[in-house]
Amino acid sequence: MNRGADPVVETAAGAVRGVRDDFGEFYRAIPYAAAPIGAGRFAGPAPHPGWSGVRDGTRPSPTAPQPVRDFGRLDLTPYFGPGWVPGDEYLTVDVRTPAADRGRRPVMVFVHGGGFVTGSTRAALYDGSAFARDGIVLVTVNYRLGIPGFLDLAGAPANRGLLDVLAALGWVRTTVAAFGGDPDNVTIFGQSAGATLVGTLLATPEAKGLFRRAIMQSGSGTGAFTPEQAHRVTATAAAALGVEPSAEAFAAIPDERFLEILPALAGLDLRTETATDPLAGLSPFSLVLAVQPADGLAAGPARDVDLLIGTNTEEGHLYLMPQGKPESATEADVPAIAARSAVLGDALFGAGTARMAQAHARISGGRTHVYSFAYRSTALNGRLGAAHTVELPFVFDVADKPWLHGDSGLLGADPAPGDLAARVHAAWVAFAGTGDPGWAAYDPHRPVAEILGS
Repeated sequence: MNRGADPVVETAAGAVRGVRDDFGEFYRAIPYAAAPIGAGRFAGPAPHPGWSGVRDGTRPSPTAPQPVRDFGRLDLTPYFGPGWVPGDEYLTVDVRTPAADRGRRPVMVFVHGGGFVTGSTRAALYDGSAFARDGIVLVTVNYRLGIPGFLDLAGAPANRGLLDVLAALGWVRTTVAAFGGDPDNVTIFGQSAGATLVGTLLATPEAKGLFRRAIMQSGSGTGAFTPEQAHRVTATAAAALGVEPSAEAFAAIPDERFLEILPALAGLDLRTETATDPLAGLSPFSLVLAVQPADGLAAGPARDVDLLIGTNTEEGHLYLMPQGKPESATEADVPAIAARSAVLGDALFGAGTARMAQAHARISGGRTHVYSFAYRSTALNGRLGAAHTVELPFVFDVADKPWLHGDSGLLGADPAPGDLAARVHAAWVAFAGTGDPGWAAYDPHRPVAEILGS
């Protein structure tokens, strides 16, 4: 591409160069906060100092420190991305826009999942081309993960990863108009851990006015740890590192060491006299809150925000076919695994989603819309089914991509139904534009969900 034809956008922090393609314009690795280095890893996000000249926004960002996660023969690289790509300046956003022309288009801000320990804007599933094609300005967000992002430490603000997303929303509010977006029509959406972050923002007073609509895909309104549960994780991490459980002590430890001790945090018993483990042992990190998001909606911006929320019908299959390796299950194993999957899926996502939908529908002046995603992937000998993450290719309208197919691909060997991808993606676009995805609002007295796929 002719470098002279590359678009340049002026922001308050400095100018940034992107690329132009058939879908519009793409700007990558734009900082929304200062690099979290040294002791700053355990501080709230600080304003970025800006830059002189024109910043290169044509290359992807570094990523937050994170471990490699293995799901057996199932290739989840499109979901997790490349893993840890070292670099200080990873509190960044990518922006896909039809044109940076000062238009006022709907804006969608995506918060990735990954169990609060993995993921980034570099994941192939989050290609925003289809959103730009359909008139949306898409912003994808990196945030701190694992110990720097979510370990509760004396001397450090809690939920630093959440504070990062809040700072990114502030960046969107002040800057997205330069990329052709409408700062008064912002929809924040997330999947899995990202959806739980979105639900928490609905109950966060500081988020008021930063978004108009929200979408929670396979998250939970009851997925936060209590302070007592968080203390157990912190004490175990400090013991593994041989230091005091304080921000000052942890600030002297390199990120590599934080990743090395993660196995020591796996499988902690976080059940207490008053709370179960909301993540069922799958992650030692979550939001740390005194009140669950579903119970705190009235204190936040949720009264003015439309909500689209739902789960997949076989969420637990990703973890229990079995333990991410369905190919080793016999036919006789499948019914028992499916039953366990249903229990796990409800514990992780289903019950907390239902509670969030009911709470929002009762207290909000905005509308609540509920979906259930039922398309069954044929991956892993046809056994993956409508598992956790399977809706994402349809939301982003990339279900036809070859890297999602084959027996190890997320969608399996069979071609995905194109009409379903068109329908799901269009519903998300319509919701962002008008608050109406195309089906009736949820009634807590008759809790019925729209079925997507079959």
